Amino acid sequence: MALLRAREVLMERFRPMLHAHDVTEQQWRVLRVLDEAEAMDASELAKGASILAPSLSRILKALEARGLIAVRRDPNDGRRTLINLTRDGQAFIRKIAPESAAIYAEIEASVGRDRIERLLDETDALIVMLAAREQD
Repeated sequence: MALLRAREVLMERFRPMLHAHDVTEQQWRVLRVLDEAEAMDASELAKGASILAPSLSRILKALEARGLIAVRRDPNDGRRTLINLTRDGQAFIRKIAPESAAIYAEIEASVGRDRIERLLDETDALIVMLAAREQD
């Protein structure tokens, strides 16, 4: 519950920005993950954005309709779909990035860089440990 409450408190700072740009939290996560890769398949994207496959399908349709992403068949494997940002999607990220960075900077100023780094390190360690247990 504490992790959920922390997420909620953090997202309260980002929601006005996302709302102003007519993008949902999940859509923003998808765009950010795609911004870090040239193209990826839906399962990689779902995992990277922490979104369930049925939700991702709906999100992809909405983002594609807005012209922010392109969805195409993998030329090397016709069963696989590849997703990437379009130029409009890249421009959208560049447009919002300064606002997002300002929110992160405000959080860092309030909490402290060292504490944030420790929290991120501990969160990453928790994920690794729990994921390892699932595979046992």
